[in-house]
Amino acid sequence: MRALVQIGSMSDGDVAAVAAIEGPTRMRATELREELMRSWSRLWVAREGDCGVVAFAIGWHVLDELHILNLMTRADRRRRGIARALMNEVLGYGRLNRIKHVLLEVRRSNLAAIALYRTLGFFAMGVRARYYPDNEDALEMVLTFDVETGSIVPHPDEVRLE
Repeated sequence: MRALVQIGSMSDGDVAAVAAIEGPTRMRATELREELMRSWSRLWVAREGDCGVVAFAIGWHVLDELHILNLMTRADRRRRGIARALMNEVLGYGRLNRIKHVLLEVRRSNLAAIALYRTLGFFAMGVRARYYPDNEDALEMVLTFDVETGSIVPHPDEVRLE
């Protein structure tokens, strides 16, 4: 049986656990603390039972857009619906704050993440060639809300996914 996942705002006390999920080549604790200080940053963590922080999301809320900078689940907790629960919380924030667009970039090879985003209502709108340090392309994905109803506006992909 799966432990209950609780989603909440990231605090300074979560920084070490989030940095550990990130690993040595990603955001360091100092950078995470800087994100916590930015008025436009939104940071969420998912906690699971005795495992503590098992996933996180970082986004920037600017005007009527929310740009997801990072979404990551601890390797030993993947494929359990935690990222979906976290993204549902993020999208709930978007609805509540009358966000029009939620944007993100994802590695073209990350088929599991692309599949998750598509089931949530995201569509592929562009490609950022050689976006990542290893020169892999990123797919630009976007989800559009009808700000009056909070419903997701369906949209076909504008670029090929492969």
